[in-house]
Amino acid sequence: MVEIFIYYLVILSSMENISLKLDTYILRELKRVMKRYFYSTKTEFIREAIRDKMAELETKEILADKDLMSQIRESERNIKKGKTYPINLQ
Repeated sequence: MVEIFIYYLVILSSMENISLKLDTYILRELKRVMKRYFYSTKTEFIREAIRDKMAELETKEILADKDLMSQIRESERNIKKGKTYPINLQ
């Protein structure tokens, strides 16, 4: 029983409270979606939404980096083939 209590304190101490104001329409829609997808608390729903948004942004960043790397590799291949284009730096 003591171990469970200590674990619970660790979880609480690693979290920080934030305050959030939502207009009535968004709150009503939030409750509707929570009910449809079986979320038990607003906190649970909002935490998951934040995690999903962070993952989405990281994925976009990774894809943008891959696109940039692809362009660099293509440029390197073109240079090796002797296909170069003048660059106007002005």
